[in-house]
Amino acid sequence: MTVSPWIAVALALPVLLCGEALVRRVRLLNRFNIPAPVVGGLLVALLVLIGNLSGVCELRFETGVAQRWWTWLVCTPSEWAQSPVKNVTQPLLVAFFACIGLNASWALVKRGTLQVAIFLGLALALAVLQNLIGVGLASMLGIPRLLGLMCGSVSMTGGHGTVMGFAQEFEAAGLDGAAVMGVAAATFGLVAGGLIGGPVGGGLIRSRGLRPTADVTADAASDVQEVSDGESGIISDLRRYARYGLSGLYHLLLVLVCVKLGTWVSVIIQGTGITFPVYIGAMFVGVALRNAADVIHPRAVCTERIDTLASILLGFFLSIAMMSLNLIELAGVAQAMMIILTVQVVLTAIFARTVTFKVMGGDYDAAVMVAGHCGFGLGAMPNAIANMQAVTRRYGHAPRAFLVVPITGTFLVDLFNATIITAFIHVLKGF
Repeated sequence: MTVSPWIAVALALPVLLCGEALVRRVRLLNRFNIPAPVVGGLLVALLVLIGNLSGVCELRFETGVAQRWWTWLVCTPSEWAQSPVKNVTQPLLVAFFACIGLNASWALVKRGTLQVAIFLGLALALAVLQNLIGVGLASMLGIPRLLGLMCGSVSMTGGHGTVMGFAQEFEAAGLDGAAVMGVAAATFGLVAGGLIGGPVGGGLIRSRGLRPTADVTADAASDVQEVSDGESGIISDLRRYARYGLSGLYHLLLVLVCVKLGTWVSVIIQGTGITFPVYIGAMFVGVALRNAADVIHPRAVCTERIDTLASILLGFFLSIAMMSLNLIELAGVAQAMMIILTVQVVLTAIFARTVTFKVMGGDYDAAVMVAGHCGFGLGAMPNAIANMQAVTRRYGHAPRAFLVVPITGTFLVDLFNATIITAFIHVLKGF
């Protein structure tokens, strides 16, 4: 039986709430910061898999929709007139990355000055290494090199959002089941990133006798920590956004403008023959709009409101995308993937401990950054914050780390990692 995509949309909130309940109650899920929509969505996907294998029922989620009232936002007028079939999650995905672009404020980057640029360079260097290792090992193991790339910076540095953003591109390039494999790799990375970050950073502090130092950016550190420790969850996000009132509506309209204008930018980019994910145009428009707004009126775009909206969009997107996965497609490549992912964990730990630590100054803050780099280099920004908080709760504050790592890991890496991944896809398609 085929399940309508609109049923998946209707189930998104209950599935997300179920995931949040499991994360609260299951210590391991909480400890490793596994995203609630991933937990809830994968639970549904597992139940569907069990039902299909046992013969109790045969279910498959349909994700394509042609309803013009839903697809108009991500189509140009000429394309829209033909009623194209689009993935039901595409407007949510593109809107989320428009939020990423709207948060890419140059004024914010300047607060970290040279440290942010250096740390970004390190993060991108690791992303390239992850791709080289993934593709190289895939060739040695006799599996598709595109799968090796999916087990590289797409799922490691990128995480679940990047995986789902690029899944269609990988499918089009010939990797069947790209979304399922990518989600499995990203989930593995989340767990590994939560496991190794604290021990690697804390080990450096103990072995070298490092101590925290005062820094003028202490206020920034406390701000980040307060946000990280605050109330979270889809219901609290929805309530918070509702309280924004007209300001919330204004920021939603900004995002919609970015998405719509981004469709034209994407068409122009695709016309060059270069393959980019569907969200790249909206993200570029978001970056341009944010920085133009900062020049005209510094408070025209509120980062807090965009963050809240992004959290809501990503939650619904991941819930729908996860429950729609066909997990049986993992059969036959699980062992090879495990080998590649294990090597990626070792690579990230060694890179962070040796290169990141030394380049970032070799001091206490650098050691805390190492813990954070392990977190988002293998999983996601919440992992990085959790790792750094675990270290600083024991050894003391690291204000510079809490300024540099969130700025880099929240949006800058996503902007550049997409370009790196696209370049690798084009190279691999040439072989």
